[in-house]
Amino acid sequence: MTENTKLEEQLAHLTKTVEEMSDIVARQEKEISLLTHRVRTLMEREAERQQDAGGHVVLGDERPPHY
Repeated sequence: MTENTKLEEQLAHLTKTVEEMSDIVARQEKEISLLTHRVRTLMEREAERQQDAGGHVVLGDERPPHY
């Protein structure tokens, strides 16, 4: 195998790898965008819920009011 053939094979392999990685990054970007939107929506809902409840947050170790 000549040196040129080896270099062409390496270039083809690297090109394919870069294209695959580019597709992966594009999918991850879409997923991150979707998750960011969902987190923002949940934070807004929680802020509204806290505001409707008078801003009081129930803590896990807090005793219920009937004790």
